[in-house]
Amino acid sequence: MQQETVKSVVLAGLSGGSGKSVVSVGLIGALAKRGRGVIPFKKGPDYIDAGWLGKAAGRPCYNLDPYLMTPETMVTTFQSHLQDCSFAVIEGNRGLYDGVSVAGEYSTAELALLLDLPVLLVVNCAKTTRTVAALVLGCQAFDPRLRFAGVILNQIATARHESIVRQSVERYTDLPVLGVMPRLHRDIFPMRHLGVTPHQEYAAADEAVAALAAAVEAHVDLDAACAAMRPVLPLPPQPRPVRVRADEVTIGVFRDAAFQFYYEENLEGLRAAGARLVPIDALHSETLPADLDALYIGGGFPETSAGELAANTTFRASVRARIEAGLPVYAECGGLIFLGRSILLEGREFPLAGVFPVTFSLARKPQAHGYSICTVEQANSFYPVGTTIRGHEFRYSVVHDWQGDSGELVLAMERGTGFADKRDGLVHKNVLALYTHVLASATPEWASGLLAAARRHAARRQAA
Repeated sequence: MQQETVKSVVLAGLSGGSGKSVVSVGLIGALAKRGRGVIPFKKGPDYIDAGWLGKAAGRPCYNLDPYLMTPETMVTTFQSHLQDCSFAVIEGNRGLYDGVSVAGEYSTAELALLLDLPVLLVVNCAKTTRTVAALVLGCQAFDPRLRFAGVILNQIATARHESIVRQSVERYTDLPVLGVMPRLHRDIFPMRHLGVTPHQEYAAADEAVAALAAAVEAHVDLDAACAAMRPVLPLPPQPRPVRVRADEVTIGVFRDAAFQFYYEENLEGLRAAGARLVPIDALHSETLPADLDALYIGGGFPETSAGELAANTTFRASVRARIEAGLPVYAECGGLIFLGRSILLEGREFPLAGVFPVTFSLARKPQAHGYSICTVEQANSFYPVGTTIRGHEFRYSVVHDWQGDSGELVLAMERGTGFADKRDGLVHKNVLALYTHVLASATPEWASGLLAAARRHAARRQAA
């Protein structure tokens, strides 16, 4: 049977804070309300926006990261997830042409060119009118290879404001204004110390998505926007390998209000390699499940749930006991913090799992923010020595009272901050805890290493 094409577009802004997340969530929500399946993608290393995009679509969001992934991997990741949907919407990051260098490497524009997709440009029109046309014209002229689907005007205050900006754009450029987003009188996405609140922690997330979808339906020409998208043919579905049940391992994954930073590709990679994933609520579970062969603790905001984590003494004790008994544990950022001794918040100290002799606190400014490259220099349960890992860091936490030496850390940072002294990766028995986040599609050693550690532990349990 011949596969149907999927209409696809990239949403980009002139800068961070342009409103492309608001428009992307609204557009995805509006298309989903029409009963047409929408697959969302997020460009760059992002969990929170990706979570909101997935919430609007009703299906997981996947990340496309030109810095971490090869061009071939990005194309395959994009086209292989287009099954059973009518639309694919990619939200860019930062400004359209912003990359890691003056040449704009790894920018949203480069991603749009790689995938041969048109760009729907979102422009923040607050306190400006005719200048918007100059900005749009500049984006068109800056790289003539790029194709544009049209323009969405964000932060429109009045009908007169919209009329002047719309007429200016359509007079001085050849791009259509496909709609507007009116100035909202409240933050649809609630903000806090680290930016946008994850949808998992926001009780009114459903209402927020519905409000943005309604705004797009009322103020954007959806038919014209869909017509401006490019049709893309999905890759045929790949046959799933036949697994022998004896080879299956069980990996626990913290999934609750404190720990939500997981790339869908990472979870899919574990399942594809033969893992059964068990979600675990670290805030309310009494103990770890008895049948685990490994544990994966992703990032998140343990500081916002520090009281609940501290109060759940039986769970913390069970994690510590299972680690001492040899359970393999891979922990990233928030997971690293959870395995520490405690966290200091506003003069109070909250005890944590106590696996590593370190206390954490929070700073007002980021302590590490951006891509990282590190090399494995010492033995651990997950990566062979000599492995190079490309990932990213984003943390406000500060290391206090660490009773250790940086020479004990198993990763050397070529780029990035790490845990201490340009090194990352604390090891205790079969635990590896680090600040660096990895994307499985960019670091295949991650899933294979975690599965191998789980199988070794399963074999030890069976022998016992």
